[in-house]
Amino acid sequence: MADLRQLPLDLGHRSAMGEADFLVAPGNADAVAWLDAWPDWPAPALVLYGPPGCGKSHLAQVWRARSRAPLLGPEDLDPAEVPHLLGPTRTAVIDRTHEISGDTARERALLHLYNITKEAGGQLLLLAHYAPVNWTLRLPDLRSRLVAAPAVGMAAPDDALLMAVLVKLFDDRQVRVGEDVIAWLMTHTERSFDSARRTVALLDRAALAAKKPITVAFCRQVLEPKDRPTES
Repeated sequence: MADLRQLPLDLGHRSAMGEADFLVAPGNADAVAWLDAWPDWPAPALVLYGPPGCGKSHLAQVWRARSRAPLLGPEDLDPAEVPHLLGPTRTAVIDRTHEISGDTARERALLHLYNITKEAGGQLLLLAHYAPVNWTLRLPDLRSRLVAAPAVGMAAPDDALLMAVLVKLFDDRQVRVGEDVIAWLMTHTERSFDSARRTVALLDRAALAAKKPITVAFCRQVLEPKDRPTES
């Protein structure tokens, strides 16, 4: 196995827009470049799409810190509330945007929000699992606008990126672990950024409580308990 401590540098470890650490890799470099280019986007909306755990939410939080955009979900797209949804910089993030497909009221609300945003000279960041061309939108006007918007795909983390993320998460907590621990975690945790963060936090808390180093045996003890308590 390569020297894991060097992986974050090899992958372009940088401070994304000065607000949060983010490891840049081929699967997310285009998305990072688009967010870095804000507010000089060519359209009122930008779509980031990819599978759960690929880092969309992380990048959206970075962009929110810079743009002061509110975070919305499909449930917030109420036609009566649209005029009040944009943030102070005429921006907003909408998570799980693909879920509005087929809901005429929410589609109309998003169309209205898009038009208001365009008139105000603002931008929307839309997060989704797949590109708008694959959404089953009922409103032709909304579909034409979103299909024409820039859409940037993000890939799930590959082995090199996930290893780098695990190393960085431990380093951020000033916890030293062996390469064997990283190798074991690579085959025993869900392959997503969120899972990596949760796993490292759990191991760190458990090690502090037990006053033990994090070894492969300790990881097995914490993550694969033999005797799980039954619920009463």
